Amino acid sequence: MAKLKISEDWWTAPAESEDGKLILVTGRRALNNVIETGLYRFRIEVTWPYEGDEKGLPVFTDSKLMEEITDALTDNFDRDPVAVLTGIYTGDEQRNWVFYTRSLHIFQRKFNEVMSTFPTLPLEFDAEEDPDWQEYREMCECEVAEGED
Repeated sequence: MAKLKISEDWWTAPAESEDGKLILVTGRRALNNVIETGLYRFRIEVTWPYEGDEKGLPVFTDSKLMEEITDALTDNFDRDPVAVLTGIYTGDEQRNWVFYTRSLHIFQRKFNEVMSTFPTLPLEFDAEEDPDWQEYREMCECEVAEGED
C-alpha cells in the first residue's frame, strides 16, 4: 500500500471569539485524499489554556513553545500518519490543535511520546466521531481568498 500523501499547504486568517477577541485560525489545505479514505473518523481537539497578553494572544515564550510543539507533532504524524493535524486556533487565551485520527489509542500513545520531551502543560482533550469532517469543513470557511482583505 502506498504511503498517504498529506498536504503541507497551510493558510492563516483572523476570526473572532464569541466575545469579540481575535483568534488566528491556521488550516491545512487539500486534504480531500485523506477524507476520502474514510479511515480518519475521530476528531481530537487538544487545548492549552494560557495567560495571554492584553489581546488574549500568547506571550513570546509561550508562542515559541507552541510552535516547537506543533512542529514536533506534525513531524511525528507525517512520518506515521495515524493522525493528521488539520487546524490550529490561537487566541482568547488558548491554543487549540485539531487532529483527525484513525485510532484514539494509538494517537494517545504517539502524542504522549512527543510531549514527553516538553514541559508538562495543562492540556485538555476532547474526542468525538466526525467521519464527515464537519469541523474541518467549517474551519475552511474561515480562509480568506487571495485578493480579499
